Amino acid sequence: MTTKLERISELSKQHPEMKFNSIGHLINIEMLKECHYKMDGRKAVGIDGISKEEYNSNLDNNLKQLVEKLKNKSYRPRPARKVEMPKENGKTRPLSIYSYEDKLVQEALRKVLESVFEPHFYSNMCGFRPNRNCHGAIRMLNDMIEGHKTNYILDADIKGFFDNLNHDWIMKFISSRITDSSVLRLVEKMLKAGILKNGEFYVDEFGAGQGSVCSPIIANIYMHYVLIWWFNEKIRPPLKGYADIVIYADDFVCCFQYKNDAELFYEHLKRRMNHFGLSLEESKTRLIYFGRFTADNLKRQGNKPETFDFLGFTHYCSKSRNGNFRVKHKTANKKYRKKCKQMNITIRDMRFEKKKYILAKVNQILIGYYHYYGISDNYQMMDNFRKRVIQILYFWMNRRSQRKSYTWDGFNQFLKEHPIVRPRIYVSLYG
Repeated sequence: MTTKLERISELSKQHPEMKFNSIGHLINIEMLKECHYKMDGRKAVGIDGISKEEYNSNLDNNLKQLVEKLKNKSYRPRPARKVEMPKENGKTRPLSIYSYEDKLVQEALRKVLESVFEPHFYSNMCGFRPNRNCHGAIRMLNDMIEGHKTNYILDADIKGFFDNLNHDWIMKFISSRITDSSVLRLVEKMLKAGILKNGEFYVDEFGAGQGSVCSPIIANIYMHYVLIWWFNEKIRPPLKGYADIVIYADDFVCCFQYKNDAELFYEHLKRRMNHFGLSLEESKTRLIYFGRFTADNLKRQGNKPETFDFLGFTHYCSKSRNGNFRVKHKTANKKYRKKCKQMNITIRDMRFEKKKYILAKVNQILIGYYHYYGISDNYQMMDNFRKRVIQILYFWMNRRSQRKSYTWDGFNQFLKEHPIVRPRIYVSLYG
């Protein structure tokens, strides 16, 4: 099956104008079984309550019936169960939880869509793509600022991106490369499957539910046509100076040499977003003076350069040890505070467990944290987080009983015997 998808991907790459009119048959028992074995069985179940383990108990028969429904066009995805996940700003993020069988179909559909569209995505789109990640996006942004004539940064934020994707535009974008009616029908059914929230059913006219296996590839297709293709092919060529963009999902940063170019793009961008059913969060979108000469120029005026946040890091102007310009990166304060709160809750809830278990769990969380935030120049913030975790641990270890268990001297001795893992830099932006 992988070979067939690779062949489609190669054809798509070699023939950019080619339209695929017969690829729906690839969603067969073989592909669905492959998707099943790779599916995470720990995820929450949908409205039918069926888990991966239960589906697996009669796998061959279940897949046979599913493929038959796909062939005779009687397949109907179940409504998603919608829950609201709290955000650090007090608001909530909607999350759609789908039935297991629908997840299988979505994963197969994702593979088909990815094989056709992935070869045409630009390299500076980094989110939800094979062999690309957040660190790659930051490394790319680093090069745009340090290695090119960047003087201005447009730090933009799209308001409710996943919730406002226009279904008609999604279908138009996909049908520009895929004309197979069975695939298009399946995409439309997924978009119109509906939501079950608090016992009430309704169909969203917009959006690709966060939680859907294929929503990331749909989001990338949308961003490809709405933003990055337009920026690279229509906006950048007539500009007077250097300009570039890096995108991760719905987060993006634009670099410009000249302020007039940046302002012109910003005005066009607002109209472009509106045309495709999207809008910018004006309160979170800023054009700032940022680049090689920013700090020195502002210092003469008695000012300091602004910073901006991207992918959980605050990016700021600085210098290397030999005095050359450097963009440096540290954990964003908002992300730091949020993680500290989460650690406080986690340690509080397991304070009555065995000490060995608590320390192992804390170290496991810290290692995961270091793997993401362990990039060039961010050691100090990671070390600050480790010290804060030790303070939280000390507080809750002394709440295991009515009598205080540790003094700081005693606790430090305990940590020598059961050390808290120290941070390290896992990702060099210059390697």
